Amino acid sequence: MTQKIALVTGASRGLGAAMAEELAVQGWHVVAVARTTGGLEEVDDRAKAAGATDGLTLAPMDITNDDAMRHLCRSIFDRWGGIDLWIHAAIHAAPMAPAGHIDIKDWDKSVAINLRATGTLIPMVEPLLRTRQGGTALFLDDPRAGLSFFGAYGATKAGQTALARSWAAETVKTGPKVYVATPAPMATATRARFFPGEDRASLAAPLAEAKRILAAL
Repeated sequence: MTQKIALVTGASRGLGAAMAEELAVQGWHVVAVARTTGGLEEVDDRAKAAGATDGLTLAPMDITNDDAMRHLCRSIFDRWGGIDLWIHAAIHAAPMAPAGHIDIKDWDKSVAINLRATGTLIPMVEPLLRTRQGGTALFLDDPRAGLSFFGAYGATKAGQTALARSWAAETVKTGPKVYVATPAPMATATRARFFPGEDRASLAAPLAEAKRILAAL
């Protein structure tokens, strides 16, 4: 098989959706993971409309479901033998709140999606990346740690990034390659939750950022 295979977790909206769309247009076969089937279908439709000749493999599932993710990774191995690229864009943006008033449900969900799922996915995905010369993992940073009212999001996103950087340091000689990119401020639903009423005209388009970051890999 000469076609490159990408796994995109968090592929139904925002930068993850843009990454999946752009890769498909570039000729990759994309396994797109998110909880919302409708969102994934919209990404598939946009990719085809933009010229993708190969439809995405849509995997509507929750990345916090360990059994489902193990089954997916095994299915990817059985079908393609591995992957060339993993983009981890899944994130939970908890409502902004003072650290002393963080809702426990928001905290638990932030830990589960932003931190725990990353820690469980890396051991599952690493063997798939090792099957390919130049196998690459990409994480997306958003440095909000320590900022007022970003407690749940900032802490768990920083933990995710720290874990990715540790993995990158450990695999310099052995692979896979692990990168952490910091996107420019984008007009996404996540940012809109943090900055309601912001002038979105000055923000980058997710698809433009996807193209920029992928070109830099």
